[in-house]
Amino acid sequence: MSRLIMTSLQVLALLALYLSGRSVAFVPIGGEASTHVSITGTAVLQTVMETCRAVAEAAGHEFKPTGSSPEELVQACLGPTATGEVSGAKFHSALQSIYTQNGLVDRDFVNSAPHHFNSEAFLEGRRLITEGVVAIKANIRSENFQAARETLGRVLHTLQDFYSHSNWVELGYTEPYINLIRPDLPLDNLADVDTATCSDCASGTCPNPILPNILKEKKLTSGYMGIFSAAKPKGKCSHGGAGDLTATAVPRGGISKDERHSDNVALHTAAVNVATAASLQLLQDIRFAAGDDDFLRMMGIARSSVVCFVIDTTGSMKDDIAQARAVVYEIIDSKKGTQDEPSEYILVPFNDPRFGPMTKTTDAETMKREISKLTATGGGDEPEMCLSGLQLALTGAPDSSHIYVFTDATAKDIHLKDTIVALMRTTKSTVSFFMTTRSRRRRRSLRAASFEDYKDLALASGGQAIQVSKNQLPQATDIILDTSTSALVTILQRARNPGKQETFSFMLDESLKNITFYITGTSITFTLTNPAGVSQSHNEANGKLGTIQTVGNLRRIRLNADKHTGAWQININSNQPYTLKVTGQSTITFIYDFVESFKGPHPGYAVLSGRPQAGQPASLMLSIMGRKGPSSLSVGAVGLVTVSGPETASNGTATDMGNGDILVTVVAVPEGEFVISLKGTDKISKSEFQRQSTTQMSLSRVNIQAVVDSSVEPGKALEVPFSVRTQGPGGIYTITAKNDRDIPMTYPPSLTLTTGQYGNGTLTIKPAASIPSGTDVTVTLEAKSGGDSNYAVLKISVVTKITDFVPPLCQVVGVLADDCPHDVSQCGPFQWQFLANLTDGNGTGIEIIALQQGNGNLTYTSLSKPLVVANYTASCCSQIVEFTAVDKVGNVGKCYHSIERSAGPPALFLSLPLWLCLLVSPLLARP
Repeated sequence: MSRLIMTSLQVLALLALYLSGRSVAFVPIGGEASTHVSITGTAVLQTVMETCRAVAEAAGHEFKPTGSSPEELVQACLGPTATGEVSGAKFHSALQSIYTQNGLVDRDFVNSAPHHFNSEAFLEGRRLITEGVVAIKANIRSENFQAARETLGRVLHTLQDFYSHSNWVELGYTEPYINLIRPDLPLDNLADVDTATCSDCASGTCPNPILPNILKEKKLTSGYMGIFSAAKPKGKCSHGGAGDLTATAVPRGGISKDERHSDNVALHTAAVNVATAASLQLLQDIRFAAGDDDFLRMMGIARSSVVCFVIDTTGSMKDDIAQARAVVYEIIDSKKGTQDEPSEYILVPFNDPRFGPMTKTTDAETMKREISKLTATGGGDEPEMCLSGLQLALTGAPDSSHIYVFTDATAKDIHLKDTIVALMRTTKSTVSFFMTTRSRRRRRSLRAASFEDYKDLALASGGQAIQVSKNQLPQATDIILDTSTSALVTILQRARNPGKQETFSFMLDESLKNITFYITGTSITFTLTNPAGVSQSHNEANGKLGTIQTVGNLRRIRLNADKHTGAWQININSNQPYTLKVTGQSTITFIYDFVESFKGPHPGYAVLSGRPQAGQPASLMLSIMGRKGPSSLSVGAVGLVTVSGPETASNGTATDMGNGDILVTVVAVPEGEFVISLKGTDKISKSEFQRQSTTQMSLSRVNIQAVVDSSVEPGKALEVPFSVRTQGPGGIYTITAKNDRDIPMTYPPSLTLTTGQYGNGTLTIKPAASIPSGTDVTVTLEAKSGGDSNYAVLKISVVTKITDFVPPLCQVVGVLADDCPHDVSQCGPFQWQFLANLTDGNGTGIEIIALQQGNGNLTYTSLSKPLVVANYTASCCSQIVEFTAVDKVGNVGKCYHSIERSAGPPALFLSLPLWLCLLVSPLLARP
């Protein structure tokens, strides 16, 4: 069996978890079936398992998940030293991002033949794949993992469609067409436009209408697809199906294997199998180019905590910088070796007029050095570039990060406030502000306006706005230690402005640890009551229920470690504005996206980029996660609830989509800002739980649609068409666009809209020729009129065009294994040696050599030389060696050899490049 076909029982268990309940069809996520999801999930999960196993073996420990849930997989992948709560949320989010972008190809490019390999667009389709892979590799090198995931989803869709929409499997091929991901190899034996390819099928259900001469000559063709027209070249195959107008033109019928029918079961199954193998092949190429660690980071498998600081460096911030530095040091030193150790550190300084650069590192010592370099210089009583620095952090940090802003100044760039809100909603990141004051004049300014702006932003993201004096700051930063932790969940968050007396009720479940309450505001009294009726008031610093710490406008209550399961209450009384937030650590959580349905040949659901539409039900797709996966939870009420003002809750109608995914439809959406509330039962502990999303959302009557269909070269312009529609009053709508790299853009300053009709515009962006390849540009596009607005957030990758697609070559020099005994049980005292020459054909140079299989010692000569000599020695007990060579543009070559007496590929393969080394003999049969 091919090495590309899944054999691991653990992988099968994971696939049962993620892909159960899906019937078989090449349609996008959220449709009646979703084998694009199944194919992608099979390939991604097997590659993740193999990568985790390799990382574990390299670290000297066994990779052995205790079960099939995301949490258990991530725990096993991170290793036995990663003690503590482990959340699978980021892993699941990464999978959903890939699945969703895969499905969106059927909406955004429904009439594009190259995106689906329709209408014999083979060269154009391959170009989309290879250019996409170049962008993915460049993004990973620049640690722009979200952009890499999105492109990966789209590329996999196009690759998978080749096997469903072409006649590849009808020609008898059971292995992938490697030339699709190797642009240096020709696409052979394509049927030209004048060659008839199909016979007429009046019933539309003929099992194989491909003409006999096409099958005999191994001619490659694909079905023509017409959504708006029935025209197709004479004699050509149609795609087929209700959405294809060409299917009624002679020759009638179609060759699509998208869905299983009684007349195409064998062909459909063959297409699924080879599409899965092709997806594995592409993922392995990306993995070897990226390296195991970065591949897993792209897949969201890393310790979940990320530390991101945005720090004002003006002259009055000396004490604040010192405290931020102390907090970073404490996080690094106290959490090292635990699951709470951050997987990434991010630092963005800002001053006036400067902000940045952003430092991103996975190395704790690097973060220590960078934050130690910060000094407080310049500045007076003028506002600073706070929001510009925050924008940089929001676009550079992973989604769902916790970002901490230190400043004692107003925001000079307050015009970015709407952009910041859009980015917070898109990334679901939480922003907390630590505000100190430095003069009586500044304090008045803060009270008048700027602190309210920071408070608005903090509340919108689910964060805190903490106002303290400079000498109180060390006590306030305990909140950073609380929230820079793994598996953090929000149980409840509310805000009241103006303040009033109110009792808030909530459930604490058995899985929760480190439960902490945060109350911000002034002139506040409160009483906390547990399920047994025991109470503790605000003036009991050390009471029966917990410890209360008061600093500035913040009150932090940490519950004792006693039994806490059940219904709790907190009564708060104040005539001043206040906020309440309850958090804890737990692997019971959920992720979500607001979605909208789309129609077409393959209908499904698409993630909304901006705010949901007013005047219609809101739909959202939830994925739930428990300690043993979604099967360990029973979901009760799911709905939308307001955070501020009079509390309004609207429960939705839930539809189980299988695999822990739930489609929720809420008809009566609350007015104003709302969050998602989820309640249910943990089957393991039989305790009720509740969770809440942090990022606030609201409705809009404006809708923006924009799609980025390619990367952009440095020094070249990219045009992005967009459309705006309003269901509110027509008129002039202001258009604004901003990006995080300060790259020049042009776009119409306004559009005149008629209610219910789209107005069209084009945004043009032109990055400088000097911008590094792999740079990820985040563009926020907004349309606004009066009090109503909406936005679209676009990711654009800047990628240098490359012409080198030839991987490094491996030429065997010699194998010395004569001393190895035939009886493997006697192998212990003996060694064998493998020598090979590695060259990079197009001269960009080999950059990385990495051992993939084998327990021996791999050495090699200088990579700066045109010829690299590799020398591998190992015990005769370790009989296989496999190592990769990656050139400077990401092409991957491989050496493989086995001294097993009747195993391994023929020696001929050892002098050939990656694509032959990866394959076994059946793959040599190509058209």
